[in-house]
Amino acid sequence: MERVPEPELMDDPAQARAYAEADFSEPHELFVAAFRERLGAPRGPVADLGCGPADVTVRFARAFPEVCIEAVDGAAAMLALARAAVERAGLGRRVHLLRGRIPEAPPGEGLYGTVISNSLLHHLPDPLDLWRTVRRIGAPGAAVFVMDLMRPRDEAEWERLVETYAAGAPPVLRRDFRASLAAAWRPEEVAAQLAATGLGKALRVEALSDRHLAVWGRLPGAGA
Repeated sequence: MERVPEPELMDDPAQARAYAEADFSEPHELFVAAFRERLGAPRGPVADLGCGPADVTVRFARAFPEVCIEAVDGAAAMLALARAAVERAGLGRRVHLLRGRIPEAPPGEGLYGTVISNSLLHHLPDPLDLWRTVRRIGAPGAAVFVMDLMRPRDEAEWERLVETYAAGAPPVLRRDFRASLAAAWRPEEVAAQLAATGLGKALRVEALSDRHLAVWGRLPGAGA
């Protein structure tokens, strides 16, 4: 199935709110559990790239109460919802939100002991920007965990996934899920991206479910 890109930012307030109000508990809990199973406890500070409405951010902060997280997103509408979610969770002292777009944000080099990201890769005009940013901001030996959708191999599989996981969703979410699946990358394509940015030996690509893949490992350097 040929890849069809979609917009980088989800900055329409109605679209952002529909996404924030949707029940993504199953894949978001999978994110936290898969991180723990593969990488153990995170080293702080943590960078969360493309945090959206911060549901994964909040779940990660609750699962690992010893870490502080700097969560970054480029969409003002998403960050407004993220701030409300962080406040409701009482995590304002440990979760800090920053508006910015990679590869420029977050600033600094080698600052983070852990770098995480959920459902950002398929939105980026240049996917290599994510891996370059991970290399730039991660400390030597930093834990890296990136989860994203995985593009179906054909249109029949595409339709099956939409009907299985978005049949009862509001029209805007059904439309976005369909578009995101079409914009997602295949594992072999992500592996090529990692090789192109010098991370092919440090990070591995793994299918986590019928619609998700994960990239995980540790950056080269101390403790790797």
